[in-house]
Amino acid sequence: MATAEQQEVRAVAKWVRMSPRKARLVAEHIRGRTVPEARTVLAFTPRAAARELEKVLRSAVANAEANHNLVGDELVVSAATVDEGPVLKRWRARARGRAVRIRKPTCHITVTLSALEPIRQPETPPPAPPVEEEQEPTLSRRPKAAAKPKPKPKAEQESSAKAKPSRRK
Repeated sequence: MATAEQQEVRAVAKWVRMSPRKARLVAEHIRGRTVPEARTVLAFTPRAAARELEKVLRSAVANAEANHNLVGDELVVSAATVDEGPVLKRWRARARGRAVRIRKPTCHITVTLSALEPIRQPETPPPAPPVEEEQEPTLSRRPKAAAKPKPKPKAEQESSAKAKPSRRK
């Protein structure tokens, strides 16, 4: 079995001065989307990480168009990962001669694009002509209930009540 390898294009932004946790929140929104759809989502996402991811996405599309002769609008974001980078540690002076550590996290953002596969609709065979089959009688577990008699009009009920003596005593 020969399987055609799917072309993948990557772009990486390293040492981005942002918390990886915050960047991952935005990366989840564009995974699996087409490039135009991902651009729209990032344009309307009000987070700083969206600007950084948009830069990396633009770079990946440019790589695909320049190096692999692919059309940018026909690509899908197959993977968008955010890995932790080194943490810059700084110190801040506090009261009584003490110091507090300030952590400045960085992250590495990777966007992988792949070619959009055309959606193949399964070929449906033409409908077969209906075949008349003899239906076997189904056995019911209990016989159908007899139809209930319709209630008599009130005038008839009153006359029949007078004819019969009541049993209540």
